[in-house]
Amino acid sequence: MDEATAVEHLNPLQRFGLDVKTVRLGRKLTQKRLGNATGYSEAYVSRVESGQWMASEKFARGCDLAFGTNGLFVGMLRRIDEGDHPSWFAPYLDLERKATRILDYSSNLVMGILQTKEYARAIFEAYFVQEEPEVIEGKVAARLRRREVFERENPPLLWAILNEACLRTVVGDAEVMAGQLDHLVAAAASPHITLQVLPFSAGAPAAHSKQFTVLQFADSPAVLYTETRVGGRMHDSPRTVTPALDDYDLLRAHALSPCRSLALIRTLSKEYRA
Repeated sequence: MDEATAVEHLNPLQRFGLDVKTVRLGRKLTQKRLGNATGYSEAYVSRVESGQWMASEKFARGCDLAFGTNGLFVGMLRRIDEGDHPSWFAPYLDLERKATRILDYSSNLVMGILQTKEYARAIFEAYFVQEEPEVIEGKVAARLRRREVFERENPPLLWAILNEACLRTVVGDAEVMAGQLDHLVAAAASPHITLQVLPFSAGAPAAHSKQFTVLQFADSPAVLYTETRVGGRMHDSPRTVTPALDDYDLLRAHALSPCRSLALIRTLSKEYRA
C-alpha cells in the first residue's frame, strides 16, 4: 500500500493527528514545545498525533496560534465533531458554544451535555443497533466534548429541569443509572449549573413540548430548539420563543427546589445500587 492509499484509510482522528504532526515538523517544533504552547503535556500531543485521542478545541486553537494557521485546525476539529452528530444538529451545536444561558427541559432522558460516557453509550447502542463499535464510540466522544463549553473563561449558565421519568427510565442498567445520577449531583455543585426535578406528583407538565431548549446570548435574540425523531428545529421568532420561556417559568414553579431535587436524585442513586 503506497503512502497516498494509506492516508485514505485513516479515520478522521488519525488524519487530524497526522496533519498536526506534519505542520509541527514543518515548523521544526518538538512535541514538548507544541505541548507547552498549547497548554498540554508531550504525552497528550503524542496521543493526538497518533489518533488515539480526540483533541480538545483548546488544543486546536493552540495549534493555530503556534502554527499561524488562522483557524485551520479549529475548523478541522469542528468538522470531525459535526460528522459524529446528525447534520441537522450542527447549527444547534454552534449556538450552544456561544450561549450565555442554556435553559433545558428534558422529559425522559438526561440532556446530552449532562450525560456520562456509559449513559451516552447505552443510548447510542440502543438507537444505532447496526453500527460498528468504533462509530458508537465516536458519537459518545462527540457528546462528551460538549462539556467543553464549561471550560471557557466565562462559561454559560445551565438551568436544567428533568422530568422524574429521566431518573427512573433505566438506560443501560442499574449501575449505569447510579453513575449517571451521581454525575448529576456532582455537576450541580458547579456555580454555573442548576438542576431541578419535575416530580410525577406535579401532574401534567406545564409545557406544550415533550422537551425543548432555549439558548440565550449576550448580544443577540434567544433561540428555541425543539427536536423530533426526524430532526431538530431552531426558532428565533419572539412569537415562538416567548411562549417557550413562559412554559419554562411554569415548569420551574412546579418543579422541586434545587435542594429537594438533589435529595431525590441521591435517594434514587442509592436505590439503583441496592
